[in-house]
Amino acid sequence: MKPQVFRSTMAWVLGWVWMAFAAFNAVDLIANGTIPSALVAGAVLAVLTATVFVGCLRPGILPQENGILVRNPLRNVFIPWKAVDGIHVSHSIIIESGDDSVRCWSPQSSARERAKAARRGAAGVPVGSGRGRYPSTQPQVSKAEQAAAQAMAGRTHADWVAQQLTETAEKKSRAEGEKQPLTTTWSPSALGAIAAALILLIAALILS
Repeated sequence: MKPQVFRSTMAWVLGWVWMAFAAFNAVDLIANGTIPSALVAGAVLAVLTATVFVGCLRPGILPQENGILVRNPLRNVFIPWKAVDGIHVSHSIIIESGDDSVRCWSPQSSARERAKAARRGAAGVPVGSGRGRYPSTQPQVSKAEQAAAQAMAGRTHADWVAQQLTETAEKKSRAEGEKQPLTTTWSPSALGAIAAALILLIAALILS
């Protein structure tokens, strides 16, 4: 089964839209461009594409069997379940582990989304019904839809993700085993994308 990834859906979609746009333009530059103008345009395209990759497509939170993998733009942080001391949400999801705090790049909770969630919670969850002497004019919803709406009332997607991670951490931390500290590593894919863009940019500056 493919592991679940918590991320910003909007950033993910826009990231892939840009990737499709960049691929089309790269093919056009290779087929019809001339040096050095094509190289300069390709370098600018590569820098923007690398930025979109590390900022929109890479970030996410991946719950795994033995811990949480947080993918931020340039680095990966792995926090074993036993090392999770607390999870809370401000503008972003923050995972506490001992003296360390891991701020997750994605998903985030914007002020607009927070205000929208607050209005939704204050309004309550409408329950449509066609029964009774005075039937409601609101659309009918199933019990599952009502439960889902009630669970999200007043909360953002980031709040929901934090709750899922907290519940899993509480369950997994009961398992036997020694508590291990979190580990932080650089992302090879992010560094590779940035390095390729910089090489192309330097070549364009030299040849232009």
